Amino acid sequence: MASADADRIFRDQLVALIPSLRTFARGLCGTRDLADDMVQDAMMRGWAARASFIPGSNFRAWMFMILRNQFYTTLRKNRRTVSLEPEFAERMLVESPAQQHQIHLADVGKALLLLPPEQREVLLLVGANGLSYDEAADVVGCAIGTIKSRLARGRKALAALIDGPTGNSSIGRAA
Repeated sequence: MASADADRIFRDQLVALIPSLRTFARGLCGTRDLADDMVQDAMMRGWAARASFIPGSNFRAWMFMILRNQFYTTLRKNRRTVSLEPEFAERMLVESPAQQHQIHLADVGKALLLLPPEQREVLLLVGANGLSYDEAADVVGCAIGTIKSRLARGRKALAALIDGPTGNSSIGRAA
């Protein structure tokens, strides 16, 4: 019965983490479908490895590390293939509504994808998902000082990309 209780607790923690995992994955890869696939794969890997999880350790950081590793595995696999899905091409040809908040959100999304992956992942872990510097350092596998440095550089680069040299967003506009 203890194993069933441990599985239930593990499952509950995993389910509660889904929104944060999806946010992180979406920020890493930029597409909802790929992000959902990566989260599903990471959750399956986490569930399969649940016996190796040490109760009392940082479950959140453990799952974010699995997802991050899944992202880099997916990147390596996708480098060898090139495809353009018809649905993606169709979305690219559609003009988005001109509401101001959507423009700003689109600017942030585009700017995030222009950042180096190291800065983007730290911004997403700390800024978007609320991980502490310690947790982010565990996920990324580097020192806390490196996390702080990447975060500072990422914030500065993101602001420059969004605001542009004159303080107006220049992402996605014709020069």
